[in-house]
Amino acid sequence: MFLSTYENRIDKKGRVSVPASFRSYLSNLGYNGVVCFPSFNNQSIEAWPQDRIEKISNSIDALNPFEEKKDFFATSILSESINLQFDSEGRISLSLKLLKHAKIKNSMLFVGQGKTFQIWEPAAFEKFKVQARKKSNINRASLKWEEMVKKS
Repeated sequence: MFLSTYENRIDKKGRVSVPASFRSYLSNLGYNGVVCFPSFNNQSIEAWPQDRIEKISNSIDALNPFEEKKDFFATSILSESINLQFDSEGRISLSLKLLKHAKIKNSMLFVGQGKTFQIWEPAAFEKFKVQARKKSNINRASLKWEEMVKKS
């Protein structure tokens, strides 16, 4: 899983090192990179393993081909996605478009989200984290444990 938060800086060539634990998780899934696209919900970059992008693509494909929301989702997610491969030192080069969306200048936070992770400008994430904590506290009763059903 992608857990915790790590801060890294962009180097002079525009590359950033992806946290080792994130690279290890992706490697265990059989990937040497990550797919990134601008977040719908926040001023951040979504970073997903290839299989998650394939799942969302399948969901989009399942929509009526003549329904406009199919085009909306395909355009907003798939056409904006970029497959970034790790170099020999575990770095990726984020596009200027992605960096601009997240308002990242030279430092960024890699934020674990379980099956995915996000990339944020540090000050923007700190503001979001305060709101997220308040809203999580208010909505905590809606988070329930799934009970394991034993098959006999």
